[in-house]
Parts: sequence; C-alpha cells; structure tokens
Amino acid sequence: QVQLVESGGALVQPGGSLRLSCKASGAIRIINAMGWYRQAPGKERELVATISSRDEANYTDSVQGRFTISGDNAKGTVYLQMDSLKPGDTATYVCSLDYLDLLYRRTTAWGRGTQVTVSS
Repeated sequence: QVQLVESGGALVQPGGSLRLSCKASGAIRIINAMGWYRQAPGKERELVATISSRDEANYTDSVQGRFTISGDNAKGTVYLQMDSLKPGDTATYVCSLDYLDLLYRRTTAWGRGTQVTVSS
C-alpha cells in the first residue's frame, strides 16, 4: 500500500508564490521519478514537472523559468516551488510517483491533489 500526501495549495494573487510538498510512504522498493500534474476544469490533465532518480528535472513550457521542482527520492519527498503565478496556473495539482514495488514491478501512484487558485 502506497500513499502520497500533498500540501501547500492555496488562493494567491497573480505574481505570488506557493510551495507544494508531497510525501510518499508505503511498500516502495525504489523510486524512479516523482512529479506534479495539474488539471483544470474542462482541460486535459497535463504534466507540469518531473524529477528523476538522477535529479534530472523537466518542465512544461508554460512554467519553465517560474517553477522549480526538487526532492529526495530516497526519502520519497518532492516539492514544487511556484513563483510569478498566473491565473492560468489555477488547477488541482497532483503528485505522482513512478516506482518499483517490493517485487520490483514498475508502478504508478497518485495523490489526491491540492488546489491552487491564482486570482485577484
């Protein structure tokens, strides 16, 4: 049983900042990568950022230069520092985990999400 718990979502004004946190726990052998997705009403879920076991970070173009992903795969933690927030960033942000279970089977887990609203 694997659990992901996110925190940090809030209502902020345009130009503001937030830091999202996610902690993974449970029957995990190895974490391959962690990341953040977001989904807004009427839109497809999109990948925001990922960080691999080699600390290689990738971002979608719309957040490049504004968001920073960091974490520690050994501890099962990942963060998303969001600066210069725009109304278009409004969405439910979901933490994801790409991992090997105790039998070394590759698996994906998802958190329940945390709401980010950017509005004046």
